[in-house]
Amino acid sequence: MQTTGYRDAINDALERMDDLGYERGAGADLANHGPMGAETLAALGHGTEVAAWVEGYRTAMPHHEVPARSFALDPADAASWRPALGDFSRAGDWEELFRRELAGAPWREVLSRWWPRLLPGLLAGLTHGVIRTAHAVRSLAAVPEEAGEQPATQQLTELARGLAYWAARFAHAPGEVRMSGSHDLAGAVAALPRTPYAGPGRRGRAVAAERLAAPAGLAGYDEALGALAPVPPQRLLTEMTTTFAGVYLGHPELFPVPLVHAVTAPAAVRLVLPHLPEELHEPSVAALWHVHTVLLLAFTDDRAAEESALRDAQEAEVPPFDELIARAVEHGDEHVLKFTEACRREHALRPDPRYGAAVLAAQHRIKPRRPR
Repeated sequence: MQTTGYRDAINDALERMDDLGYERGAGADLANHGPMGAETLAALGHGTEVAAWVEGYRTAMPHHEVPARSFALDPADAASWRPALGDFSRAGDWEELFRRELAGAPWREVLSRWWPRLLPGLLAGLTHGVIRTAHAVRSLAAVPEEAGEQPATQQLTELARGLAYWAARFAHAPGEVRMSGSHDLAGAVAALPRTPYAGPGRRGRAVAAERLAAPAGLAGYDEALGALAPVPPQRLLTEMTTTFAGVYLGHPELFPVPLVHAVTAPAAVRLVLPHLPEELHEPSVAALWHVHTVLLLAFTDDRAAEESALRDAQEAEVPPFDELIARAVEHGDEHVLKFTEACRREHALRPDPRYGAAVLAAQHRIKPRRPR
């Protein structure tokens, strides 16, 4: 049986989705997950199935038009580009800016220049700006440049679009993480007061949107930003993914998608850190804690079964990751694919039963979307 390699699958997928806009859904602003889902499927070793998955994805939900360009942004002039942060009507202008940047300098140089500028808006598109960027980075990092090979145009375009979406949906949460407290990550999560809200959990998305827009007014917000003790970045990323796999596991009552990003975002940042200067590593994980605080306060109103998540995961009958991956591919939903791959990768670094249990839970909670 003929197989399709990672890079061929990625480039074919990006060509097939070149006409899709940044967001999708009638009357909605849901992020375009096509490039992320296709790259994940290829990274899982299922490159042969990427083309069919992409065609199924294209028909599952209508996408918005590719944004038009209006006025050029000058990357050398903060007075030109800074006012356009968070202005989605300028998404086309942001894409053109990053296309020019990537045409004139190596992609790692462009990434390192813009990462600290965009980092305060990490919440952009419910973290999809940074996640889409990270998937593009993993694709580019797979190009053996030492052998004289160069990234494909589609790969550089995808990085431009990941950064452009991040910039256009830039969302600056109030406050500043101080990393001066005494808690580890799990302790900081446990100490964070949750604010009850009215209405069943699965119908609480409107309330969550209000909280995302104004987290500073929620109980415990400012205290949480200073709760963490200084921790080496790579260790803190692991604490984030294990703890929030448990948080996901402990909230079956919630709409099952948003809290997936509390794991996939730090796992995505881990993909990018090797390509950034070391001085950007600690600010990156601090920004992630800022986002995690907002997500917890926005989407949860109590601790539910968070405290027992580790014990529950240890006692659960969870298949090995090879089987979980096969189930994710059959399931087909882009969030399930990304969550499964991120948890598999994090579990390989430091095994923890919460990863597999959370993946199994997501595969049951999220509606399947099988390829055509």
